Amino acid sequence: MDKRWVLKEQGDEAVVQHLAEVLNIDFNLANLLVQRGISTFEEAKSFFRPTLEDLYDPFLMNDMQVAVQRIEKAIKKNEKILVYGDYDVDGTTAVALVYTFIKSIYPNVDFYIPDRYEEGYGISYKSIDFAVENKFSLVIVLDCGIKAVEKIAYAKSKNIDYIIADHHRPGDVLPDAIAVLDPKRTDSTYPYDELSGCGVGFKLVQAYAEKNEIPFDNLIQYLDLVVVSIASDIVKITDENRILAHFGLKLVNTNPRPGLEAILKFSAIERKVNSNKRDGDSIFSRDLSISDLVFLVGPRINAAGRIESAKNSVKLLVSETKEDATELAARINEFNTERKDLDAQTTTEAMDMIGNDDLLMKSKSTVVFNPTWHKGVIGIVASRLIETYYRPTVVLTKSNGLITGSARSVKDFDVYDAVDHCSDLLEHFGGHKYAAGLSLKPENLDAFKSKFEDYVVSTIQQEMLIPEVEIDARICLKDINKKFFRILKQFAPFGPGNMSPIFESEDVIDTGFARVVGKNHLKLEVVHQSVRGYPMSAIAFQQSDHLEHMVRNKPFVICYHIEENEWNGVVNLQLNVKDIKPVQEEERFYE
Repeated sequence: MDKRWVLKEQGDEAVVQHLAEVLNIDFNLANLLVQRGISTFEEAKSFFRPTLEDLYDPFLMNDMQVAVQRIEKAIKKNEKILVYGDYDVDGTTAVALVYTFIKSIYPNVDFYIPDRYEEGYGISYKSIDFAVENKFSLVIVLDCGIKAVEKIAYAKSKNIDYIIADHHRPGDVLPDAIAVLDPKRTDSTYPYDELSGCGVGFKLVQAYAEKNEIPFDNLIQYLDLVVVSIASDIVKITDENRILAHFGLKLVNTNPRPGLEAILKFSAIERKVNSNKRDGDSIFSRDLSISDLVFLVGPRINAAGRIESAKNSVKLLVSETKEDATELAARINEFNTERKDLDAQTTTEAMDMIGNDDLLMKSKSTVVFNPTWHKGVIGIVASRLIETYYRPTVVLTKSNGLITGSARSVKDFDVYDAVDHCSDLLEHFGGHKYAAGLSLKPENLDAFKSKFEDYVVSTIQQEMLIPEVEIDARICLKDINKKFFRILKQFAPFGPGNMSPIFESEDVIDTGFARVVGKNHLKLEVVHQSVRGYPMSAIAFQQSDHLEHMVRNKPFVICYHIEENEWNGVVNLQLNVKDIKPVQEEERFYE
């Protein structure tokens, strides 16, 4: 698939040069900082050395004072409190966090995760009836509920108070809950609106602790849950999220809760043996990154809710002993294996469906439906389809008499708005710019397909349908050395809003060692054609089709991440090549 290369706007040269001098760093690294809105020594210090003291006052969030007072009242009057959350990673980590905190100060608390198949997304009527029957008078809802106007009205008629702590976009009317905590409220007074659902839960806990003189140090133990939610829910890692992610990763690497450590035992990450660990050292063979949480931890936590019940994920995350955690993690890992099989089978069937439909092949969007597909994997499948057919995608199945599904998007296209445009045909919907969930009656399916496609056709720009590689800067290979990389690593944690930088180098040739390794991967040793220097090792995954050009000793242009590669105990710098273009084809891809 062809990719378009887009060079980011470069920082003002005078500002970049000044920053490079005061920080004593390479000009290109200073340019990365300016691109991220950093132009002074103090701003750079805050970026490179995050501090928990810079977290925002939780009482800046609308309704926070009311929420804390209601929890205090419940505890004082010995009311039963129910902590409720969505069945995905963000929801289960949020529930684990708030439930564990309340449990540490008050025993009369329980948690509830709705069944993905019987109850669906958000607050369910079944859960409200459960609260009534079991005499819960306060329910704290996490990572959902912002559009549950009718259900909160029903709960209110049953004399149950709700605190909603969500981070999704609200509708035109807020639910009539005791408190609605959501930094995306249109009247929000909170200075940052990109928190995860678990992040909003953490702010609630932070506020309660501050009001009741519980030391903030007591809350640091929950930051491993927050960083898992930040990574898995793909929220921006900027501002307050950067601080939470930084300290959360530090906790994951040095002292993870038993549940997370048990999950990681089933990944490819090895635990250190007899490491004589010093305070602050990783207990794993290498430091875990946001990417590790996304690909190794998140899917396993999600798998429980996709295959059986997400309650198992919460039980794992609140486990206090390694024995309990290991047993639950083993079971969840089995769910993950089953999920992978379902994912692969469904993706193949969906790809065949598209490939055999001329009209769908020519469309600007993908909407596919099969009533037998497993509801737990359709979101994953939607993302898989975008890897091949790069366009807004909706994958649908049938559940409880309704057609239900997940929508995923491409860069810069707001799929939530596209789904919202079709709201007259839907029973429920919700989500973000790049991901949404929806349900509709079977008789509305054809109309939905048509209306969704019409909206995409009328609003999407052609370039949005071509995968984009956003390049931070053009650099010379000779500028890459150990000091450069040591400082570059301090830009982490990487994620949306602070992606791992992609560099471009022109006039590059292979030194004669180009070869195919593994499954269609290209291994290279590259230098500049005109600026000879020490060759840089490079790997280009799934790009072996460029081999013929390499062996002809012809120049090319590469864009890449810089990373470390360990082989036989030796660590060297390596270029992870994202795309290659022969020089004569450069114009074809560039913007």
